[in-house]
Amino acid sequence: MKIAYTMTEKRGDTDLLLAGLAAQLESRGAVVCGTVQINTETGEDNPCDMDVKVLPSGQVLRISQALGAASRGCRLDPQALETAVGYVQAELAKGADVLIVNKFGKHEAEGRGFREIIADALSMDIPVLVGLNALNKDAFEEFSSGEAVRLPPVESSLLAWIETNARADASVA
Repeated sequence: MKIAYTMTEKRGDTDLLLAGLAAQLESRGAVVCGTVQINTETGEDNPCDMDVKVLPSGQVLRISQALGAASRGCRLDPQALETAVGYVQAELAKGADVLIVNKFGKHEAEGRGFREIIADALSMDIPVLVGLNALNKDAFEEFSSGEAVRLPPVESSLLAWIETNARADASVA
């Protein structure tokens, strides 16, 4: 099973890392499918806006809800996330060299979100790289049957893993 994950300590760093990796791969001619997250700061007292960019098509969707400064619950807009999932599913059907999922989050841990797409990519022998946080690590480990490789949060390490696991006809080198 060609599945790996990476984790960072600082909030937002995984998003930046995966977005940079996707751009690097695309600049080499690779067909990168999936999502990368773009966070936009909105002020000191407000949480950031969260958008995802669908790869390779480039659609950008706002996946966060503005719940107000005093809110403490999950700000994810589940409908927007599922819209992104639909776009990625359509892109994956066209073929890809790698699938990058910005986050195996709460929805995936509960059996929704990008789980089916990850499984589809694996069945197509496409390497899958996901961002992960400690909250959902156990669910991810269960989902991947403990076979996922943990990679250090360093672009060169992620790139090397993808190159090693890419299909012979993939354009990731």
